[in-house]
Amino acid sequence: MKDHAITRRVALIVGAALLGLHFCVASFSQMPLTPVKLRFLSFVNNYLQPYQTQNWRLFAPNPLSENRGILARGRCANGKTTEFYDVTSRYIEAAQNSRFFPSRMSRLVTGNVLQLSGGDPVLDELREQQKTLHKRPLPETPLEKKNRKETVTFLSRYSLTQMPQMCGGRPDEVQVRVYVEKMPPWSKRNDPKARSETKIQDMDWVKVGAL
Repeated sequence: MKDHAITRRVALIVGAALLGLHFCVASFSQMPLTPVKLRFLSFVNNYLQPYQTQNWRLFAPNPLSENRGILARGRCANGKTTEFYDVTSRYIEAAQNSRFFPSRMSRLVTGNVLQLSGGDPVLDELREQQKTLHKRPLPETPLEKKNRKETVTFLSRYSLTQMPQMCGGRPDEVQVRVYVEKMPPWSKRNDPKARSETKIQDMDWVKVGAL
């Protein structure tokens, strides 16, 4: 009986420590950009992504108002290029149809698209300011380049799993097209002339053998 109580106590302590560590890492990911954050950001991203990524923008001054997703196509060994396949929509529809227990599969895509369309908010804001002032924007940091390469690799690999019949199951290359649809602001919700704005970015072709 005594041994059982000790085991239970140890299990509770270990569980509480792991839970506390998780919340510390999640909180650290939302901190402003600092040299300390840059040093450990790679570790934090590897731990949180793709399922545990945190985003508090729902309650921010500028709440999320974009639709993000990817299309993908393949190139066969004979040089034929397939049509683009919508990788994202069916998982978003599944999440919308299950409000109480939504699937998180769509986060595998949207979370990684966020890494491509916007990185650290401080750097994004600086680049927007420089763009407004017609100045040369800040170049990508080494960490941003690394994250971008890893993101493209992941999205390409994931797209392959969603298109098993492409090129008879033996494609030579795959290309991902990222789209970000920015919806009209809430203030223009009743304006019939308000239109969404969609930005499209085609990633480089990636050899299937490299995935």
